[in-house]
Amino acid sequence: MSTAASRNLEIFDNPSPKRDYLIHMEIPEFTCLCPLTGQPDFATLILDYIPDEKNVELKALKLYMWSFRSEGHFHEDITNRILDDLVKAVNPRFMRLEARWWVRGGIYTTVRAEHRKEGWKPAESIDIPSFPGNSPMRSI
Repeated sequence: MSTAASRNLEIFDNPSPKRDYLIHMEIPEFTCLCPLTGQPDFATLILDYIPDEKNVELKALKLYMWSFRSEGHFHEDITNRILDDLVKAVNPRFMRLEARWWVRGGIYTTVRAEHRKEGWKPAESIDIPSFPGNSPMRSI
């Protein structure tokens, strides 16, 4: 696989297609350009998805994200475009992309876009209480 920026979103077979499970990714170094000023815009992208038959390969995702660095895009446009590209590539049961844009002119912007596969219904959420001393971060 190349290390050059690319719009090629490589995928692989979901190893557990019968189960709903959440994949959570944080992409803290997303950059593109303001289409009006040409100045750089910086965002942290938060991607959550429940795969169906396919998953996105992480290095390909990183190279895809790099491909926008020298292009001008409005925040709303690029968030929805990335979501559309990812949905087209992996056809997930559910996908949410949240773009948290760094301050520009005293304004922080957050854009959130979602996709739900037709007919998919999420399983009921289960609330598991935490107990003092049972933190997953506690040392063993």
